[in-house]
Amino acid sequence: MPPLRHPLLALALLAPLAGVAQAPASAGFVFTCVANGGRTITADRPIAECMDREQRVLRRDGSLDRILAPPLTAEQRAAKEARERQAAEESRAQTEAVRRDRNLLQRYPDRGAHDKAREASLKAATDAMALSERRLAELAAERKPIAQEAEFYKGKPLPPKLRQQFNANDGATEAQRAALQNLKAEVARVNAVYDGELERLKKLWAGAPPGSLAAMAAAKADVSAAR
Repeated sequence: MPPLRHPLLALALLAPLAGVAQAPASAGFVFTCVANGGRTITADRPIAECMDREQRVLRRDGSLDRILAPPLTAEQRAAKEARERQAAEESRAQTEAVRRDRNLLQRYPDRGAHDKAREASLKAATDAMALSERRLAELAAERKPIAQEAEFYKGKPLPPKLRQQFNANDGATEAQRAALQNLKAEVARVNAVYDGELERLKKLWAGAPPGSLAAMAAAKADVSAAR
């Protein structure tokens, strides 16, 4: 390689090489830890003997820059991942609670809107209940002449036609009663849904922030459990 004739150029090219050669491995930091037996070790790079424990990284002036934590064990990693999953699930649940409450407020800005929606949801079931009750009354009326005619056959087998009328009336009556019970259960279910919404809406209308009610309920449960 030919000699560099310009002294300033030579210094500019050689300075970086000199800096690299002189730079310590710590890049200005000191690593320290307490090894087995209580012995304190200090070095200019991470200390191999302390890879299973905490290492403190100090600046040259002695102030703390950071702490190097030891690698997690398999059990610690599993526990950390479980905590992270739980935190993610709680975050998703909170986001969903906020969305649900906002939608509820948008759909029902006041008590009147909610009552109107409840009435509309119940209408089909209540109308069907009225029809079933009317049909049961008709079947009871139809049964009277059949029963009166059956009085003539006390102690005797009923004629096939009369028995068939009894069976048809009984079957239709039982079907209507079953339908009526199902409709009553549906009315109870719908009312329970709207009752739950109304309880939540009353708090939201009063100023509770969307998504805060689940946290409030959890806090109340914790207080009750502690008593």
